[in-house]
Amino acid sequence: MNSTSYLDLYERFSVDIETEIEGGIERLGPSHDAVKNAMAELLRHQKFKYPLQVLPLLVHAIETGNPEPAVPLSAVHVLWWTSACYLDDLADGQGAGTSREIGENEALLAAVISGNALPLHIIQSQRVPESVHNALTAELAKCWIVGTEGQLSDLRGDARGATRDSVVTTYRGKSGAPFGMITAMGAILADAESERIELWREFGYVFGVLWQMFNDQEDILSGRNEDLRNGTVTFLLACALEHASMRSSTHSSEELLDLHSASRSCEQARSELATALLAPSVLHRFQEDLDRFREDALRILSKLGGDEDYLPVLRRLVEESASLLLHRAE
Repeated sequence: MNSTSYLDLYERFSVDIETEIEGGIERLGPSHDAVKNAMAELLRHQKFKYPLQVLPLLVHAIETGNPEPAVPLSAVHVLWWTSACYLDDLADGQGAGTSREIGENEALLAAVISGNALPLHIIQSQRVPESVHNALTAELAKCWIVGTEGQLSDLRGDARGATRDSVVTTYRGKSGAPFGMITAMGAILADAESERIELWREFGYVFGVLWQMFNDQEDILSGRNEDLRNGTVTFLLACALEHASMRSSTHSSEELLDLHSASRSCEQARSELATALLAPSVLHRFQEDLDRFREDALRILSKLGGDEDYLPVLRRLVEESASLLLHRAE
């Protein structure tokens, strides 16, 4: 297993995860065909490039040597993120385009079911003690509260006065909370001791920050520049602002703030700001923090220990998530 990647693990269980999701939808019953159809269409519309639903499989396997019992939690992960990503697009004012088979209002209602009722159905269908049902349900509720707080902070983010620490706080909410939820769930299902559950939760929070930084880089590399269009205060922007305020750079803090504001509607401003974010000094600071969060995640994994067939797979996923993908602007 030491040469296996998380993608290999996903291939091994992908059909089982899809079957679990389909079974969860089917269990809604014959009198809820409209809900079932809308759910199925939303899931077809919302696909994910990286199958991070393997995380609960890895946690459970590291705890017990067996990933398979956590397949239902992988389904919960997919359903939660399907809901959250759709709602995030709506909140960003992107219209969250869907297929011809489902309108935005239908998709919105399906997203509510996807993130809440259906995960609860899956949790309650598991043959585990009631105390485990209660603990898993509590994780779902806590995640929505903390994650929504982070998302609201993101929407209300003001670049003026933003720091790397303030952005990390937001990232720990909007991205860390769902990853903390699903890693804690994996540990709970594995009957881990409370101290280990808390360590897994903290690992998920740190991984969530790393993954958000990974996602921020991909947004620029893809050319979508959705963060610039939406006026999002990213960690990379905070690095640029802090650098500009402390030492000489091509742009002053005020110039960067003006570009950030104009980027919502001006292609030239977006291009100029993107170039400023790729300055060598800015990326150097960004990479230093990537390394810091990577080492924090790896430190937690070292403290946890566990099955040596699966632990290296998760370590490699952390390493990949902490890669600097962006190229320095000349």
